[in-house]
This record gives sequence, C-alpha cells and structure tokens, in this order.
Amino acid sequence: MTPSGPGIAVTCGEPAGIGPELCAMLAEQHAREPFAARLVVVGDRALLRERAQRIGLAPRYADFDPASFAPQGATEVWHMPVAVPAIPGQPDPTNASAVLETLRHAADACASGALAAMVTAPVQKSAILDAGVPFSGHTEFLAERTHTPRVVMMLVHEGTPPLRVALVTTHLALADVPRAVTFGAVADTLAIVDRDLRARFRIARPRIAVCGLNPHAGEGGHLGREEIDVIAPAIGAAAGGGIDASGPYPADTVFVPQVAARYDAIVAMYHDQGLPVLKAASFGAGVNVTLGLPFVRTSVDHGTALDLARDPAKAATADCGSLFAAVRLAVRLAADDAGRGARRAGARESPES
Repeated sequence: MTPSGPGIAVTCGEPAGIGPELCAMLAEQHAREPFAARLVVVGDRALLRERAQRIGLAPRYADFDPASFAPQGATEVWHMPVAVPAIPGQPDPTNASAVLETLRHAADACASGALAAMVTAPVQKSAILDAGVPFSGHTEFLAERTHTPRVVMMLVHEGTPPLRVALVTTHLALADVPRAVTFGAVADTLAIVDRDLRARFRIARPRIAVCGLNPHAGEGGHLGREEIDVIAPAIGAAAGGGIDASGPYPADTVFVPQVAARYDAIVAMYHDQGLPVLKAASFGAGVNVTLGLPFVRTSVDHGTALDLARDPAKAATADCGSLFAAVRLAVRLAADDAGRGARRAGARESPES
C-alpha cells in the first residue's frame, strides 16, 4: 500500500536532545492516525529505537527505501549514523557532522523532488560551533545549501485569528542588527512574505504590518532614523509594487491582539522583537516556516530541551504539539504545491481552444 500524500523528511535534530523522543511520539501518532503523507525520519536507526524504548514507546519504524513504500502508518527511517553514542542531555561536538549530514541529505532530497517537504527537530548550535563549523541556524544553512539569495523566517500560530510573524534579520547579535536592516533587506523580506502568503497560504491579497526598529518607531527621528531613512522607503517601494504593506509601527502596539488581527502577517526587524510575542501566545503549538526556499520547510518552535532529554520521566512527557503542528502544516503546504504543479502541467498540455 502506498501513502496518500507527499513525502516528508523529518530530521531528528541534536542526538542528545529531545528530538529522537519527539520522533518516536510522531511515529506512534502516525501509526494510530496516519498523516496524509509518507513520513521519513532522518537519523540514526539504533538511536531512534533506543530513545523510543527509553520512554516506553515501540513505534512502527521501517527502513527507508526510495524505490518502495513502507506499509501505511509506518514511519520510515533514513539511516544516518551518529559518530559516537549520544548521551541524553550531553551534546557532543563529535556528532556535529552527523547532524549536518541529516540536513544535507534531507534538503537535497527535497530540492530534487524525491521528497516534498522538510520538517526539522531542533539542533544544538553550540555543539556544531564547538566542532569548528560556522552555523547560524537551519534557516541560513538551507539558504546556502539551495543557493537561495534570501530566505525569511516566519513563525506561525494557526489560531483564530492566526498570527504570523516574519523576520528581516534572524540569528544576529543585537549590536549587529541596525547595520543589517537595510532598504534591500526590508524590501526583499516584504516581497518574499507577500509571494509565499499568496502562493502557499492561499491569501489573495495579504495585509502586512511592518514594525519599526526603535522604540515608538523612532519617535519621529528622536529615537533613531532607521524608520525614516530605511524602513518607510522600503515599505513605500513595496506598496508601489502592489504589496499591501503598511508601517512602520511601534512593535509594542502592533502586537496588541485586536491590532494584530487586522493583518495576515507582521514583519519584525529582529528575532527578539517578534518571536517572544508569538511564543507567549502559542508556545508548543507554533511552527517555524522558512519562506523563499524551493521547497516547503517547517520546524518546531522550541529548542533541544536538554534538561528534559536528560531525565527519562521528563522526556516521556515532553510536549510534541509543535512537531505535530509542523508536520501537519508541511503536509498541507506540500500538497498544495503538488496541486499547483499538476494544474500548471495540465494547462501546458491542454490543446488551445
């Protein structure tokens, strides 16, 4: 029996973190109520089974074979061995190369069309950096791997109303943010957000609010001129190109729920300007989406939770809601992508009337 939906690569993240346990919970859920997809967990086969057993689970894992499908409801494992045994709660830089291999293989499979979307469990950036590998995060890694000039990190809470927060800058020290908030960065971010909200989220004319960089959006230049010299001109250029973008607005008011509800997305200038608000509203149910890539990529809204991974009892009760939400959104967006591709192919093949 073949699965009824797209192939989804799920990378298991930091071997010493909570990712392997979350993958086991995902596989258990997939066996009970299958996602409309082929789920392929990318990671070490023995590690995944060991960590599942540690928390009292026995998921239906099957070896991944690109040429054949596992039974419906089984989660396939694309074996990527760790370099050294992983101790829960104790990241080892020796395993950094193995972690990056899971990302490379999953990204390449999605870029080639062999799989349709990529869902990532959290990685421990410090362990990768301690291994001597420059690494800012999944978002930047995938942009470089796919040769994409600019991608946008957007966190999504599919509530009522939904809340979507996109970032102009991502994993930068706060001191480096003002130099990175350029006309081009803001304009490109608005263009990517508008395009992907239309194409992947089916919003016909997205309404986008844009935050200022400084308190009170610069207070007319008294608290900084970035709003006047950079952000407002970029918004004007975007609006001139047909994008429904407005601002810059003070971040401390645009996120007030009754204000945020007027918009389909809010663009923040830096990581801790926008994401704390979204995570406060939806932690454990939020999804990180990378916009601008040639394929769908979603991720959890939390970190490696080393403290939970260290204790089997705590690991067994870890909240898997964000991973489930990330998979569901990836399935939906990838299925929409496939549908659009089929419609375009049909249009090209149709005889002229």
